Amino acid sequence: MHVKIDTKERFHVITILETSLPANMTEDLRKTLDDFLGSDVKNAILNLEKVTKMDQEMALALCSLQERYYENQASLVICCLEKGLEAWLDGEELLELMNVTPTLSEAMDIVQMEEIEREMFRD
Repeated sequence: MHVKIDTKERFHVITILETSLPANMTEDLRKTLDDFLGSDVKNAILNLEKVTKMDQEMALALCSLQERYYENQASLVICCLEKGLEAWLDGEELLELMNVTPTLSEAMDIVQMEEIEREMFRD
């Protein structure tokens, strides 16, 4: 799987450079995202602007990865979904399980807000 990773102070932006996310790429994506949970910068934004389709197994893996991130006090936000893919995820009743924003900027804001919330509740 081809990705571009841009690391910021509080999060990583992982841009998928593929147009399709078939089931056989699920483990690659899972490993990529799991590796960040073990790093100093745990939060991740998954930019799917180039992706036009994905298999149900991949969509389910994204839902479970997001849950794992929150269990580990980290954020996983998906952004820039193509309209057809967004409609498909909604039809599969998976969109409501994902933390999705229309733009990368909004995803960055969500990660920063969730970081502030976690810091407030730690004290």
